[in-house]
Formats: sequence, structure tokens, C-alpha cells
Amino acid sequence: MCKSKFIIASLMLVVINANAQFGKVLGKSKNVEAAKKVAKAATLSDDEMAVLSLQSVKWMDENNPIADAGNPYADRLAKLVKGLDNEDGLDLNFKVYLVVDVNAFATPDGSVRVMAGLMDLMTDDEILSVIGHEIGHVKLGHSKKRYQSAYAISAAKDVAIANSNGGKILADKEIGNFVENVVNAQFSQTHESASDKYGFQFMVKHNMNYHAMHGAFQKLANLSVDGGKGSLTSSHPGSAKRAKRAKEWAEKQDAKK
Repeated sequence: MCKSKFIIASLMLVVINANAQFGKVLGKSKNVEAAKKVAKAATLSDDEMAVLSLQSVKWMDENNPIADAGNPYADRLAKLVKGLDNEDGLDLNFKVYLVVDVNAFATPDGSVRVMAGLMDLMTDDEILSVIGHEIGHVKLGHSKKRYQSAYAISAAKDVAIANSNGGKILADKEIGNFVENVVNAQFSQTHESASDKYGFQFMVKHNMNYHAMHGAFQKLANLSVDGGKGSLTSSHPGSAKRAKRAKEWAEKQDAKK
């Protein structure tokens, strides 16, 4: 297993935000065009978002080692998600990146990517709870907003081409930078909490072991320097707090039986 060329920040990793550097000041005419593209970012259609998502996933797949069929990681994930071709109206596809990161993510087009490091750390049920959480980010519109923010940065740099008819929203040479912008556009604490709830309900809906979400967050808390307590200034709720909340949800669900 190797370290990824690019780390996607979503459920687990803490990423340091970087200030966008827009380079030299554009001329007046270019400023007008860039402004139009920035405005476009906020109103990307679902079709355009799907194209943009597919572009970014293609780049990520090309820049990370993927577990092929027959690989233990790939076979394990395939077994776990058997029957999950569509969730809540979203067509899904799954792959494992052979990297050490303890992470997973989902994109607006329904691509779900799980890191081998996460699979090494967690049980099958815990992995499914993470997948449910990531699907939640897509279905609740969080991922779309994240992509719009990243696209707006590209538009401000005057590199967004918005040509969905040609199968592209960004020029090929800009995809890597766009993915970096997606990473820096982290999910808010509110979004993370909402996706936790979605992930828990995902487990209940599919008759999975919903207690596993508590276990997943507790393992993340154990990996954290501060025990997953988080802080008031953190954009993400601490893993320990999320573990406690998931445990409470599970106990309430048990009481309904």
C-alpha cells in the first residue's frame, strides 16, 4: 500500500485551509467575464454538476492506485456494498484506493471511494456507516455546495470553461487544482452532523448494525491527538462527541424494538 498522491478531506481528515491565490489582477474585460463565471458557479445545473463531478473523479482515479477485482480490499468492499447500486435515487459506484489514509468520500455523481487505511482500521459494519455518511453529504446537497465553491475559485481565476456539451466543465490542466479547491472547501459542522444522522438512518433502513457508527467514531477519537474532543473553533464536531451522539441514537432505536 502506498501514500496517496492526493488526499481527499471529508469525514475523517483535518485539512488546513489555504487562502486562494488568484494571481495577477485581471484586466477590466476579463474581470467582467470572470464575474459572469463566478455567478455561473452558484447556478450550475444538475447535469453540469454531474459532468464536473465525473471530471474530478476521473482525475482522482488516475492519480491514486485502485484495487482491482481479485484484490482483497476490492473484493471485501464489493461484498459489503452488494445490492447498493442505487441509494435514495442516486446511482452509486464504488472503488478502493490503495492508500494509507483513514478516509472515504462521495461525489455528486454517486462515486464512492474508500481508502484502504480506513478498511484496515474498521469492521465491515463500521465501513458501511461511513459510506452512509458520505452518501448523506451528496443527498443532502452538501457536496454540490462544496463543488460550487471550488468551481467559483476556478472561475475567479478565469479557467472555468463551462462547456458541458463537450463533456467538460474545466480544462484538463485545471482539474488537479480544482480537486485541491474541493479539499479546502470543507464541510461545515452543521453539514457533518446532518450527514451523521443520514448515515445512521441509512444503517437502520438497510437492517445493518447501526451500533457500528458509534464504534467508527470512537476509533477516530482514539486516533485524534485530543481524544476527538474537538474545540469550539473547529469546523467539525469532535469524534468523541459524534461517537456519543451515535450511541444515543442507537439506544433510542433499540428501545423501539
